[in-house]
Amino acid sequence: MTRLHIREQVSLSAYTTLGLGGPARYFVDCSTDDEICEAITTAHDQRLPLLILGGGSNMVVTDEGFPGLVLHLTSRGVEATPHGYRCVVRVAGGECWDDVVATCVQKGLGGLECLSGIPGTAGATPVQNVGAYGQEVAETITCVHAIERGTRKHITFSAEECGFRYRWSRFKGPDADRYVITGVEFDLPVTSHAVIRYPELARAIEQDTSQVPDGHHTTPLAKARETVLRLRKAKGMVIDPSDPDTRSAGSFFTNPILSAEAFASMQARWTATEQGSPIPSFTVDDGVKVPAAWLVEHAGFLRGTRRGGAGVSAKHALALVNKGGSSRDLLALAEEIRSKVESLFDITLELEPVVVSGGTQE
Repeated sequence: MTRLHIREQVSLSAYTTLGLGGPARYFVDCSTDDEICEAITTAHDQRLPLLILGGGSNMVVTDEGFPGLVLHLTSRGVEATPHGYRCVVRVAGGECWDDVVATCVQKGLGGLECLSGIPGTAGATPVQNVGAYGQEVAETITCVHAIERGTRKHITFSAEECGFRYRWSRFKGPDADRYVITGVEFDLPVTSHAVIRYPELARAIEQDTSQVPDGHHTTPLAKARETVLRLRKAKGMVIDPSDPDTRSAGSFFTNPILSAEAFASMQARWTATEQGSPIPSFTVDDGVKVPAAWLVEHAGFLRGTRRGGAGVSAKHALALVNKGGSSRDLLALAEEIRSKVESLFDITLELEPVVVSGGTQE
């Protein structure tokens, strides 16, 4: 049994990318499975709410803070095992995600390069099936290792058992708060080049790419990573202490997916208005995906819009930023945006970050 160093009244604003949030009643760093199990047991025995904290990049902690025990996951480790022309990469749950991507690119392992610059930890990536620029982790994850909070048992889930879909998994849905993800395994191809499937990214590196028979582009892994980082920085989506527009939780709303019929109806209603421009959309397996950023801007919340101590990023309409205010300011702005989008387009935008409020995660 380890001896945990539990601190009291620790400000959570220092552990979130938004820089917002009140204090945790109790706070403990855990770098091993034994420490994680002991922290879970402590919370259970003391009847304390338990919050699992990784990089704090997809979380809004309310101003009241958290009245229980915050388990801060600090485990580290990246292990690569080649097998033929592929490689199994085992990553500790607390490992910085962008460091994982950088390591894989350096080793000539493809499949993650378009996910460069995404803040947070590796253990958080399966929860909402992190994706960007035509890639998502569901394409390369083979299994997820976790500890069940109720029993402290170690469990391994296959990719199929994770129930991945767009920005979703069982860990965000029916099993939210049931497990602590301690490790993730990926199966990646050994390659020098990335296949570029996302039009914006392809255009950005068009001068350095070559066509392949299926119509996609290829480019060196390092070039793909470099370009993704540049694009994300231009949108304020890479953490930069010198840039106030990066004091965000990344994309605050997910892109809604509608049935073809619902999209056609929305397009017809919008066309009938004075603004009447075509609504951008993308056909996906589940229906039609509509860019949430377009909905936000056309609901009147342009980049740079400000409401007290919170605002819309000057670089990207999906990022809500801390302007020296409070979590209350930020959530009020989010609710104002959701209400206006719903009234105009009959779509309820879903929040991407988790809201931690009074011992619960919403």
